[in-house]
Amino acid sequence: MRIAMWSGPRNISTAMMRAFGNRRDCAVSDEPFYAAYLDATGLVHPQRDDILASQPRDWRAVVARVTGPAPGGRPVWYQKHMTHHMLPGFGRDWIDGVANAFLIRSPEAVLLSYVEKRAEVTLADIGLPQQADLFDRVADRLGRAPPVVDSRDVLSDPAGTLAALCVGLGLAFDPAMLSWPAGRRDTDGVWAPSWYDSVERSTGFAPPRPERGFDDLPDALKPLAAAGRPLYERLERHRLGATGG
Repeated sequence: MRIAMWSGPRNISTAMMRAFGNRRDCAVSDEPFYAAYLDATGLVHPQRDDILASQPRDWRAVVARVTGPAPGGRPVWYQKHMTHHMLPGFGRDWIDGVANAFLIRSPEAVLLSYVEKRAEVTLADIGLPQQADLFDRVADRLGRAPPVVDSRDVLSDPAGTLAALCVGLGLAFDPAMLSWPAGRRDTDGVWAPSWYDSVERSTGFAPPRPERGFDDLPDALKPLAAAGRPLYERLERHRLGATGG
């Protein structure tokens, strides 16, 4: 089983990768389209040169890799994908052959976290329009909504929400997903030193902290949050609760 988990940045996407990576039956991959995305856009991100050297830059080569044999021959392969990495020119037919799930977080919280690491931001940078497009593609093919989990639900009830996610994916829940050893992993992207300081200290999902809302945003970010809110709410309506409802 190949699982493509689609998230925007500044979510708990790396912690989710830790959870799946702690399963004995599961291999994990960290943002395999990152180098292709940077090469195509020319954007300057932290450790850009390291990223470009660490992964294929051609999206076709990335697709061949993520649809090829699973690392270590594991029966489950969890792939952490950033929605904004899927540029319009990148082929998407491969998505129809994997189990897709969506990890969401409120745009206000994402924006406030994002600008702590990178001053300039657009709506495309936080991946909400792309996430909605990918969701629609998958839902249209399935004839139903694919699994959607909200980061706050995961943090509030890790066992219940992850169990519901596993049911939605057709995968048995493993309690090993609830905790993991601290530290960096060989499977982490080379960009880990710039982004993964918190998750490297973690040993499980931390309780949710109060998230700031629209009124807490700087004026410059409010139009982005207002534009992103309907996209988030469209996916949020389909999120799995602790009982899978």
